[in-house]
Amino acid sequence: MFVDSHCHLDFPDLASNLDALLGKMRENDVSHALCVSVNLEDFPRVLALAETHSNLFASVGVHPDYENLAEPQAAHLASLADHPRVIAIGETGLDYFRLKGDLEWQRERFRQHIRAARQCGKPLIIHTREAAADTLRIMAEEGADSVGGVMHCFTESWEVAQQAMEMNFYISFSGIVTFKKALALKDVAKRIKLERMLIETDSPYLAPVPHRGKINQPAFVRYVAEEIAVLRGISVDEVATATTSNFFNLFKAA
Repeated sequence: MFVDSHCHLDFPDLASNLDALLGKMRENDVSHALCVSVNLEDFPRVLALAETHSNLFASVGVHPDYENLAEPQAAHLASLADHPRVIAIGETGLDYFRLKGDLEWQRERFRQHIRAARQCGKPLIIHTREAAADTLRIMAEEGADSVGGVMHCFTESWEVAQQAMEMNFYISFSGIVTFKKALALKDVAKRIKLERMLIETDSPYLAPVPHRGKINQPAFVRYVAEEIAVLRGISVDEVATATTSNFFNLFKAA
């Protein structure tokens, strides 16, 4: 069985077709999925999915791309995470690709999430884009290694992967690893230990080959696993077994 460790089933493109998507998950041996929060306003929708469906889980957090919001505080995030269906803090992190200028607010928001994770003892889901050095620095300064987590939709170098794993983080691969030109990422997927790997869709975004350009869905996580199996010269079952075990070990999900 496969687990989609990162999706957004509350987003309109997917929420309007939920029953069919859950059916497709079953048809493709995707047993569970983690529905990831991107802002607190919509968090109740994310939580409702996890409360309603036993094979869905939730996280709570505010994505770094969301500007001009009331900034989340660690204590509030930790209190929202005090729910059996909430298994992670995030997604959080830094994004210097979409936003420019003075982004100190983004770095402070990231710190609040790490502090929340430490308060509630739940792992982090970290997004980083064109911000790897600052992301790793803040992780180290705030003691993110004490809770660990996952570097979601990883697109950075092998060196960044190594530093993240040294801080008790897993590396998660999305449909990007199936893209023909993603050679550096394919190399990372070949090199990291299976014991530190997760797979995801980040749906509705980043549909893998052979569905690239279409709306992504959790059922498509099997294509990520299949690509990793080819790259590593192992069976898809090995990838599925390892990444599923890693998911439940990291998030202590039940």
